[in-house]
Amino acid sequence: MKRRVILAALACNLCCSLTFKAPAYAEEASQFVMKTSDDESTSEFTVTLQGENIQDLYAYEAKISFDASKLDVVKAETKFEGFSVSPIVKNNEVTFAHTKIGKVDGDNGNLDIGTILFKAKKAGASNIIWTSIKIVDHNLKSQSIALNNSASFAKIFSDLVGHWAKSDIMMMVSKNIVEGMDDDHFSPDTIVTRAQFATLISRALDLKESANQNPFTDVAAGSWYEAAVNRAYTAGLINGVADREFAPEKYITREEMLAMLIRAKAQATGTKVENISAGTAIQFSDESKISEWAKKFVDLAVSSGLMNGRTEQEFFPQEHASRAEAAVVLKRLLAGFR
Repeated sequence: MKRRVILAALACNLCCSLTFKAPAYAEEASQFVMKTSDDESTSEFTVTLQGENIQDLYAYEAKISFDASKLDVVKAETKFEGFSVSPIVKNNEVTFAHTKIGKVDGDNGNLDIGTILFKAKKAGASNIIWTSIKIVDHNLKSQSIALNNSASFAKIFSDLVGHWAKSDIMMMVSKNIVEGMDDDHFSPDTIVTRAQFATLISRALDLKESANQNPFTDVAAGSWYEAAVNRAYTAGLINGVADREFAPEKYITREEMLAMLIRAKAQATGTKVENISAGTAIQFSDESKISEWAKKFVDLAVSSGLMNGRTEQEFFPQEHASRAEAAVVLKRLLAGFR
């Protein structure tokens, strides 16, 4: 019963007082800002709602919009004395309200109005917008203020903290080109198969479906990679390891990956590989390990900045490529013609 009375009083404070004219100073002098605890983290972050030059804040109702498919509201809190209504989430908006109780003055000055703890559901960037606040003074005079204060936050995979490729991987995640192994792990050092990279490059270039029949007998009908391999083959981005064999589950080598990259660059820019000129050739101490067919691809990829050696002296052409390397080279590829 007591809770109902308090809720009714809060509703009265926030709604019924609209018949009063709001004091002029509230809109002119008061400012509202929103800050996040972190630009990125592996899970949770806090949004702090702040008011500057506040005069007589007795009660308030704040509304914040967000993408509920990406974020969950964990809790909302305030340091003000009184009673808070638990955050109400509806239609990608959270409403948080608080009121003092009894005949007391409102708070003044620069204030932390409240905090809202969000939990990110999946990796990627999210935007939060503080859209409005309704403020009530101790005389129950109120004012509704429209806001457009935004803040951004990015959930990163837990295994990317401190990783050399974190920024590029997260950029590709935001473009829906690469995905995590699950919501919390990207597995950046896991090796990529030929089918996986064909799928990634098909997605990056947004290759269209093809009615052509691919010639590879080891690309099974109905397999998860069948359509992507077919698109990449039709576009001229991939070759088999033999006339009728693609070896989709074979781990891709660095020289195989960059060959696909150069063909993709040619396809996207409407040129032919043989017409692309390489810059000054970079000499690697393991150049003898580069397959004869791949030497021009290596020169083109390295001179254009698409791919570097794993060290300044060695390219490691026969080493297998990782998920991190795949994301990085795709980012560089897209940056070259978009």
